Amino acid sequence: MKMIPQLSLSLQIARFDGAALHRAALPRAKVLRWVAAALQSDAEITVRVVGDTEARSLNHSYRGKDYATNVLTFDYARSPVVLADLVLCASVVAREAQEQGKSLEAHYAHLLVHGTLHAQGYDHETNARDALEMEALEVLLMGSLGFANPY
Repeated sequence: MKMIPQLSLSLQIARFDGAALHRAALPRAKVLRWVAAALQSDAEITVRVVGDTEARSLNHSYRGKDYATNVLTFDYARSPVVLADLVLCASVVAREAQEQGKSLEAHYAHLLVHGTLHAQGYDHETNARDALEMEALEVLLMGSLGFANPY
C-alpha cells in the first residue's frame, strides 16, 4: 500500500493591489490539495503570493533576471523531507491566465504543481527529455485534480 506523503503548508498572501482577488482564488484546502498531489515524499512547503516588486527583486537576486516571473521555487532539501518555498507573482499569474484562456484557479493549480515538482528535482530548463517527463507528469496530475491539460 502506497503511503500518502505528509505536508506541512504555510500559505502567505503579501500586501499588494488586488490581493483579495488572489486570496479568494487560493483557499487553503485547495492549495493543500494541489501541492500534495505533486508530492512523492513528506514536505514542508511555504507558498507565498506576492506583488511585482517583491517578485522582481527575488528573480533578480536569485536568478539574475530583472523581471517578475510566474513562480520561483526555492528548494532547500529533498530528503528525508522536501523543504521549499514557492513564490508566485499575482499579476503575472493573472495576466498569463487571461492570455491562456484559463481561470485564475486553474493557472494557480498548475503553477503550484509545477513548482512542487521543481522542489523535488524535476527540471525543464536544462534537458529536453526531462522537460517532456515533467510536462507529462503535470498533465497527468492536473487531470487527476479535475483540470484540463495546462499546455
